[in-house]
Parts: sequence; C-alpha cells; structure tokens
Amino acid sequence: MSYQQPGYPQPPSAYPGQAAHSGYGHHSAYPGSGIPMPPGPPGPAPIPRGTPPPQTHQPSTGASNLPTTGQFEGAQFRIDHRDSNTMLYLRLQPGYEVKAKPGSMVAMDASVSIRGKFKFSMKKMFTGGDMSESTFTGPGEVLIAPEIWGDVVPIHLDGQTQWRVGRDAFLACTMGVSRQTKSQGLGKALFSGEGLFVYNVMGAGILWVTSLGAIFSRTLQPGEQWIVDNGHLVAWTAEYKVERINAGGFLSGAHTDEGLVCRFTGPGIVYIQTRNPETLGAWIRRQVPQTSTTIVETQ
Repeated sequence: MSYQQPGYPQPPSAYPGQAAHSGYGHHSAYPGSGIPMPPGPPGPAPIPRGTPPPQTHQPSTGASNLPTTGQFEGAQFRIDHRDSNTMLYLRLQPGYEVKAKPGSMVAMDASVSIRGKFKFSMKKMFTGGDMSESTFTGPGEVLIAPEIWGDVVPIHLDGQTQWRVGRDAFLACTMGVSRQTKSQGLGKALFSGEGLFVYNVMGAGILWVTSLGAIFSRTLQPGEQWIVDNGHLVAWTAEYKVERINAGGFLSGAHTDEGLVCRFTGPGIVYIQTRNPETLGAWIRRQVPQTSTTIVETQ
C-alpha cells in the first residue's frame, strides 16, 4: 500500500534526527538472479483464446507495513511501539492544533496548550458518544495513546472521500478534519458490532484511528465483495450490509451454527481489527473466579 496520496507532500524517509527504518522497501533483485536457471519441466499448457483472465484483487495489508512517520502542514508525527503498545508522537508548529480523544494524552511539552471542549448532545448521551474533545496547540511535542492495547494507523483525507469510523476507533485528527455522529440504521446497529451511531469523518488532513489488536486493510475494486465478522470494523469507505450465514460456530460472535457478518461491496477501503471487543470481554469474564458467600455458624 502506497503512503503517498495526491495532494500531500511525500513524508521524509525518517523522522527528524532518526535513521530511516531498515524494514521498509524491496530488494532490487532476487538472490542469484544473474545466474541462468537450469532446465526444468515443461511449463503449463497455453490458455485457450477467449478464456477470461482470473479475478485479481488487492491483498489484505497489515498495518505494520504502513509508514510510521509523516507530516501535514504544521504537524509531524511518528508511531512507535507497534502494534500492541502503540504510541502516537506529534510535533506541532506554533499555533497548529490537533484534536484528540479525551483522556488520550500521555505527556506533552510545557509549551503546548491544551483545552477541552464540551458538546452536549441528546443523541450522544443515549448512544455513548464522546461529548467532549481535547485540542492541543503548538509549539511542542505531544504523546497520545489509545486506552487499550492495539495499533494506530494514519488515514489521509483528500477533502472528497467520506469515511465511516467506529465509535471507539477515533483517536486524533489534524486541523481541517471534522467528524459528525451518523446513524447507520437499526439492523447494522444491532448486528454489526458498532452500535447505532458511527462517526462520519470528512475534510482534508490526517485521521488517526486505533484498534483492539492489529489493523489490516483491504482495497476493494468495483463490485468486489469482502466478508468481515461483526465486531471487527475500524474504518471504511465501502458500503456494507449485515447478513446471517451458516458459520458452524467458527465466527467469533456465533454461539450457534449461524453467525452475523458484514458483507462489503467495492469500490472502497476497509480497515479491520484482529480482535473483537465483545469476545475479549467474554474471555475476561471467564477468567474471573466466581465468588460465593459462605456462612459459617459459630457455637
């Protein structure tokens, strides 16, 4: 997956003051490519004329393959300690602002100013949405982290494409990015794992999303479909619908032979998380010993 997108400057090969990451890039040639290959068995039979080409798609991409440094206008960022104890490191220029989820700040320079903003909304009050946000203003450095172990991924917004972001996936965004609470319908609310309301994010800038576990992305071509187990959504631009399928108990949310999934149809991009919050909560409850009250009679 290419990090560079139209309209944005190419990020530096390394964060200021650090060497470039040696784990990125590709080998220029396969080892021994200059040596002729020995004779082998005959190749496959030629494909008959008129045979349609096989369907191709973009493979799923792990977030660890995405660049961990970048910049936009008055901000530079670096993502460290991926992908379970991730930290977002921001360097802000004087007067530049970044909005973040309340309580996500870990540390910051004394030169950075922070202010909280409270937005009362009956819809947010009944759906559990954030009614406040923190705004950091440079100059200086800010460390931001999600509330639970997981990854952080930057998404570049081009000013035209609208993203849907899960209620718990939003972490921070730059100036020029706005988010609104949007209803996604009763059926999706009950069975997608994301609740009745999600964030509708638009604008031009950078959006940082977080996850439970690692993040994978998939780019869907027009008409291409992809099925995701409910509870694993992070952010998406493709349309989807909730379906019930015969899972045989193999889906994370399937307590019977039938499970609920989200069927996406391209074009669009889908970000998913490798862990399901509901499944994790059930696992934790199973590990907690059941307490019982014992009455001891004394003579």
